[in-house]
Amino acid sequence: MRHVFGILAVLSLPFGASAGLAQEATATPELPIVDSAEVALDDFLWVKRPIVVFADATADPRFVEQMRFLEADVEELLLRDVVILTDTDPKAKSTLRKKLRPRGFMLALIDKDGGIKLRKPAPWTVREITRSIDKWPTRQQEIRVELGKE
Repeated sequence: MRHVFGILAVLSLPFGASAGLAQEATATPELPIVDSAEVALDDFLWVKRPIVVFADATADPRFVEQMRFLEADVEELLLRDVVILTDTDPKAKSTLRKKLRPRGFMLALIDKDGGIKLRKPAPWTVREITRSIDKWPTRQQEIRVELGKE
């Protein structure tokens, strides 16, 4: 599984170097995927929208399908400030597992305010995920700002 900690790396680079990385990122954007044992939800408060994907093993067909769905349209997820958190080790009893209490596979959508907006027992496509996110008040406000209406 990939672990991307690019945010801190890009912020710590000199301006010219980070600009070069931004050009590379435009060519092939990568979805930030982080093992949930390495972070806390508070790390993303008001910065990112975590999508948490739980499974009892990385070989779970639903987990594999969900990750394939997420990687199919990275640009749409990045546009909505999404970060993917994965947890495929129920024995580790991570903080996220204790908080969200998944049973087998579970997809959880969490907003920037830390609120758990949706839990799903089956994989969702990026289209379904983004349609849900776009209805949230925080995303509606972002859209209004982007359109210059606020």
